[in-house]
Amino acid sequence: MAQKLSIKHPRMKIILPVVLLAASLGGPALLAQPPSNQPPRLPAGVTVTRDLEYGRAGGKILHLDLYLPEKSDKPLPLLIWIHGGAWRSGGKGGDVVPMLPLTAGGYAMASVEYRLSQEAVFPAQIFDCKAAVRWLRANASKYNLDPARFAALGASAGGHLAALLGASGGVAALEGDVNDLQQSSRVQAVVDWYGPADLLQIGIPPSDIKHNDPDSPESQLIGGALLEHKDKATQASPVTYVSKEAPPFLIMHGDNDRSVPFNQSELLHAALQKAGVDSTLIPQKGIGHGFSGPQYLPPVREFLQRCLKSK
Repeated sequence: MAQKLSIKHPRMKIILPVVLLAASLGGPALLAQPPSNQPPRLPAGVTVTRDLEYGRAGGKILHLDLYLPEKSDKPLPLLIWIHGGAWRSGGKGGDVVPMLPLTAGGYAMASVEYRLSQEAVFPAQIFDCKAAVRWLRANASKYNLDPARFAALGASAGGHLAALLGASGGVAALEGDVNDLQQSSRVQAVVDWYGPADLLQIGIPPSDIKHNDPDSPESQLIGGALLEHKDKATQASPVTYVSKEAPPFLIMHGDNDRSVPFNQSELLHAALQKAGVDSTLIPQKGIGHGFSGPQYLPPVREFLQRCLKSK
């Protein structure tokens, strides 16, 4: 039988006026800039099992890395990290570094690989992410995970997929057919760092990327120029699926982002609030694309504590 998850959350109706003081890491990074894929340094007391096969799709074996605290007396909440890289580069290795310190606070973390846009166009990427969630839920008891406390996290292209994973729970057209479809692919919280949300509007604000061009990362994702394939662009946009069933969202985005316009997070936050979903948008004043560092983690810890550990 399909696993039924029923978790209630408080509703938040305002944009929090929080400013995190941090310098931009060498200026705004382009959406297409490949992230590091070197294995990260582990926090003390955390172990990793690499290259667990979670499924096969399009002739490719799909893997994830699983980071676990060495000691835990009860099932752990799980953070599912989805890497960035414009959907066409990057991997599950070093890109997990920004969130890995959270494992020292009693969370397990899975870093998931997915098919890149040159391997398969959308919706292959979200198919893979949902297959990973189903595999992790099916194997929760084996790895001491709590299947009722899963969160999706990602930055840039990974933020887009994390938001899409959260917003599209129960949407059959985005499930794919890998792994046990009786397992739920829903998550109970989303952390979205500067991810695209509405592909039909991403080309409107000023940007260093010509998003509507046929060779843009978004156009390559869907297999053609955004405005010439509006149905596919709509299908790939998290805002399309927002409903009252969506889990709580924490959205963080630099207001000086020249790769993914800040307006993308405003649109997503507004759609979530309109649907009555617990959503918090934290603008990063004066910051561009690609921010990371320990100074950005306190609101993430607070959000995850409220949404996962307090349940």
